[in-house]
Amino acid sequence: MEHEKKEQVLRALREEMSADEALPLRESNFVFGEGSAESSLMFIGEAPGFYEDKLERPFVGRAGKLLDRLIEAAGWKREDVYISNIVKRRPPENRDPFPEEIEAYKPYLAREIEVLNPKIIVPLGRFSMNYFLPDAKISKDHGRVFRLKGTRLIMPLYHPAAALRSTSVLQELEKDFAKLKVVVGKADELITAEGKAVEEAGEEKKQETLL
Repeated sequence: MEHEKKEQVLRALREEMSADEALPLRESNFVFGEGSAESSLMFIGEAPGFYEDKLERPFVGRAGKLLDRLIEAAGWKREDVYISNIVKRRPPENRDPFPEEIEAYKPYLAREIEVLNPKIIVPLGRFSMNYFLPDAKISKDHGRVFRLKGTRLIMPLYHPAAALRSTSVLQELEKDFAKLKVVVGKADELITAEGKAVEEAGEEKKQETLL
């Protein structure tokens, strides 16, 4: 899909989501994804927080500033990647999104991913990770690279908010970002490489862990 067409489809999707009264959490502001529609790299968190709700942009609070620093340390710019969340409105008091809220927003996230067609998706935290890897554990599977249906790579990382609360998690996140830089450079090779097959929950197809 050409760049202008991608931008047009994303704008239409944003307007459709914003107007969808069936989506939960409508008391909060709507926060759509942002960044380069041409990026091969897509970061996905769970839901907006306090500052995201105020500014109507994803990852702009303390966790977002840490994410920006990690992105820049890897040699990229924020505007050159794409950043989004599963749930597009802030849950009250920054609580975790409920399963039914995630389910309501899932079809729209699938469409967002379909338009962007990134080579690498980086779920940030367990809620986003479990969208792609239902049986994975963030403490065990962060920094591992999975191939999803032979089309793209999934590399879950700790959520930056967790790294703000723990020095050890921050160290792991920094290591994983260094690895992510390598993975981006080898994305095409890894997508077609042979790896250990891992059954994908609820489907007959396979996802594969590569690294």
